[in-house]
Amino acid sequence: MECHEDFISYLDSDTSLKILECLDDPADLVRVTCVSRSLRQSVIANGLCKQLCLRMFPQLSRVAFVVELNQQGGKEHAEVGSSNSMEWLVLQREHRVFSYLSKALMSSVAMNCIAKTIGASSTDNFPQESIDHTLEPRDVIGGRYSYWSSNGQSNPNVPETLTYELVSQICLITEINIRPFQAYFQLGSPIYSASSVRFKMGHPKASLDAVDDELFVWTYTSPEFPMSQENKLQTFKLPEPVLCIGGILQIELLGRVQRQEMDGLLYICVSHVQVLGGSLSPPFNVEILQPSGIFVLKRDQLASEEPKIVRDIRRLVTILQARGVGVLEWDQDDDDIYDSDPEYAL
Repeated sequence: MECHEDFISYLDSDTSLKILECLDDPADLVRVTCVSRSLRQSVIANGLCKQLCLRMFPQLSRVAFVVELNQQGGKEHAEVGSSNSMEWLVLQREHRVFSYLSKALMSSVAMNCIAKTIGASSTDNFPQESIDHTLEPRDVIGGRYSYWSSNGQSNPNVPETLTYELVSQICLITEINIRPFQAYFQLGSPIYSASSVRFKMGHPKASLDAVDDELFVWTYTSPEFPMSQENKLQTFKLPEPVLCIGGILQIELLGRVQRQEMDGLLYICVSHVQVLGGSLSPPFNVEILQPSGIFVLKRDQLASEEPKIVRDIRRLVTILQARGVGVLEWDQDDDDIYDSDPEYAL
């Protein structure tokens, strides 16, 4: 370290690349680019931030290219032998976008991501038992029970679906919670749950085919989860967080278990639905290219910038602490390493 030499320069390119590919935290990759010019060039040239994002979220494999919006005051660093290369500029752009995306994916705030209902495969009594009631956590509203009910079927294998639009076209989904409806007004207070559930995510289809009645393209299908006949909010945690590109989520309710005494038919009824995760918009957005389904990933710098007053407070606290002034410690994260634009000494 006294010589300030870059150890990576003593390794062949394959060995150094294998070392860098072992890093599994996006923040570590960004830190590496601040060590030396050669490390920065290696990370960017090999698209390591993009590769890591794709390993974490395979749904990003359909990215056609990335776009930066409102890129202000930014400059492309000249690199030896590639300062005039358009390919290098593209690699730098991808590095910036995917490094910020990785940060957003790792720090998204948990929320209910449903924006509105799209529709149900069937409804017994509309609007008294419509899918809209599943957005309300209360069992009773205005003296009436709040729930969705399917049509009755004699075949227990007839499935039902509930389809929702999410809060943005790019959401990170971790779990779905569903509460079956218990009919207290019927003899025995039966619970009309499904036997199991499965989840699909995707985007609307722009089809001109008149015979094509499928409105959506599903890019993710979850495993099947068993559902219990209990009047509680049941949690279905996905095996891995899923990046929903297109903002559409569908719940498949599989298998009917409760028969209504009045008509002898099997029904499925749902009281409440939550879709938990985080929205990556407005800093990030997508444009889906039909009919291929690949998409353009867009990052808006102005939407993702921290307010100037917050940045100034961060810097002030750091300066005061360095001078030994007794101030409360700022709860800092790794923002600075994503925004740094160092002049490398090595």
